[in-house]
Amino acid sequence: MGLFDSVAGAVLGKMLGEKSDMAKVAMEMLDKFGGIDGVLTKLKEGGLADIAATWVGNGKNAPVSSNQITDALGADTIAEIAGKFGLSPDMLSGQLAEHLPNVIDKMTPNGEVNNNSNDLLGTVLGMLK
Repeated sequence: MGLFDSVAGAVLGKMLGEKSDMAKVAMEMLDKFGGIDGVLTKLKEGGLADIAATWVGNGKNAPVSSNQITDALGADTIAEIAGKFGLSPDMLSGQLAEHLPNVIDKMTPNGEVNNNSNDLLGTVLGMLK
């Protein structure tokens, strides 16, 4: 991660307390997959195209299971990211299943991916208002 990501992670950590790990996980995923487009592409390639489309769209977010997240992102990727944060892969996939729909929804406020969609810090700050 770059300098900005490190600073953003530190700010998010201070603001979110216990939940800061999920913000850091989200930043790690954005970095790993090349932004929100890359995360969405990976989810679509993993069979979650219809589900992920609801997260981007303006309607209700479709739920996703931890098994679906693991299948879509890959067990090795989940294990790698979980290891960086001292989490079990099962815990991480469960947390992603719970929070990823809302994060993607908030990062695509007009029902589309745009230039501001990769602004995780701005998105998290907006969610806190």
